[in-house]
Amino acid sequence: MHTDNHRYERGLAKLREIDGEAGERVLQSLGDIAPDFARYLIEFPFGDMYSRPGLDLKSREIAVVAALTALGNAAPQLKVHIQGALNVGTTHTEIVETIMQMAVYAGFPAALNGLAAAKEVFAQEGTR
Repeated sequence: MHTDNHRYERGLAKLREIDGEAGERVLQSLGDIAPDFARYLIEFPFGDMYSRPGLDLKSREIAVVAALTALGNAAPQLKVHIQGALNVGTTHTEIVETIMQMAVYAGFPAALNGLAAAKEVFAQEGTR
């Protein structure tokens, strides 16, 4: 496997900035089954895409929340990115409005599932 430690370190720093402990748990969960995949997950999305200029982290996380909501089959990842959005300054209202907007493009079931994920993440905020 080709490794690019600069890319990995940049990605790991960005992951920690956005997702904190939740991102670390995802990496740990892959360590015993797919460590190469865990590395790819750091290098490309976080080391390359999230580190690009042009959009701030809040805008990127809003886009990710919208995309994961629209997919409708990524609740665990959606929860991580809702928390990430909160971590980079997105408000509850902005998250809810983003998810509600997806009803127009992805349907009411996808938006309902997204709102349920948001409700769960918001409820966990008080328990940290």
